[in-house]
Amino acid sequence: MNENQKQSLVSRRKFMEKAAAISAFSIVPRFVLGGKGYLTPSDKINLGFIGTGKQSIGLMRNFISTGEVQLVGACDVYQSKLDIFIDQIKKFYTEKDLKGEGVCKPYSDFRGLLDNKDVDAVVIVSPDHWHAVMAVNAANAGKDIYCEKPLSLTVKEGRAMVNAARKNKRIFQTGSMQRSWPEFRQTAELIRNGYIGGIKEVKVSVDGPPEPYNLPAEPVPAGLDWTSWLGPNEYKPFNNDIAPMPSDTFWARWRYYKEFGGGGMTDWGAHMFDIVQWALDMDNSGPVEVNYPDGQEFTFLTYKYADGLPMTHENFGKNNAIRFIGTSGQIDVRRRNLETTPTELKDQVIGPNEKHVYFSENHYKDFLQAIRKRSMPICDVEIGHRTATVCNIGNIAYELKRSLKWDPKTEKFVNDKEANALLSRPLKKEWSIRL
Repeated sequence: MNENQKQSLVSRRKFMEKAAAISAFSIVPRFVLGGKGYLTPSDKINLGFIGTGKQSIGLMRNFISTGEVQLVGACDVYQSKLDIFIDQIKKFYTEKDLKGEGVCKPYSDFRGLLDNKDVDAVVIVSPDHWHAVMAVNAANAGKDIYCEKPLSLTVKEGRAMVNAARKNKRIFQTGSMQRSWPEFRQTAELIRNGYIGGIKEVKVSVDGPPEPYNLPAEPVPAGLDWTSWLGPNEYKPFNNDIAPMPSDTFWARWRYYKEFGGGGMTDWGAHMFDIVQWALDMDNSGPVEVNYPDGQEFTFLTYKYADGLPMTHENFGKNNAIRFIGTSGQIDVRRRNLETTPTELKDQVIGPNEKHVYFSENHYKDFLQAIRKRSMPICDVEIGHRTATVCNIGNIAYELKRSLKWDPKTEKFVNDKEANALLSRPLKKEWSIRL
């Protein structure tokens, strides 16, 4: 049990001392009485899932495993995926010998789920082109939000998500779960405490930008509402690659087309650029330049921060990885792997009087704790937005094939109407949100 968990529990003795002062009309959650973490149904957080594809299954299991939630609703426009998701909930409860209370109600329109007053929070697992519309509507409906990364398809949509969460006082966790993993926390704390000296350069190895949608039309399968899948977007023909059948084992390829996603730059970039932002203590800001690889001054797409630090989008021989090069050492980090120079830094214990980042060992419990405490989670909506912005402005530089100056305060390109026009996109009237 970590320190936050210890502090959040109230002992039976303290409870009994306070109970006398509590009105007879007050209702105290049963878990306060101290039952080894068991929560009664009335004490659990009621979750609704929006999107029930491949990614949702793992998220569902992670949330149920906390023992702190009930899944009371799920929504998808692909009926067979929705049916499978609800079946998987029942199966998981049985496999883990967990007590599942209540019924997960199916919805074909997420607005119906948002209208359900029993839903406390939603988990958004839809394709990226839907994130902003769903999150803004969820915040306006009074729901707390867990949204998959990358947070937004455009910069202005990301800011709209932040604004809606703040206006409605919602807890909002971005699904950048690497912040709750030890190798990335160690990386951030090593860098913030100067263990490899001053940072001279950062390299981020992820795939490249998206391409325009060009897949041939195929028959829409039974049970899929293609118009609703497109939602705020203009019409594009269905192709199984971007909305696979439940029997398909590959990941949906919508993420590689600019109408729906941001390519590898946002798919894995939202994870890896996020760790750079965290380590550099830039969660509320970002780079001031993004330089196009012209083959002369810049071999790779190169971001620059205000202090001149360069960050390249570069394959340095390791996939989905980051390299921090300092004046007295180096760190290479990727999932489940941390390599340091000097080697002993990998296991360096960061002392109590040194700089520490937000501590979380479980991204899902952290979100639920933030809901109960009405506090900021480890990867708040502003953080997710700033990371998505890094990815999105890089994609704009790739699209325009030229270098750009960026102002992270105004969130606009400097004196560049063409680039600024790409900070948003048209949304169908039914799904318009304030940008």
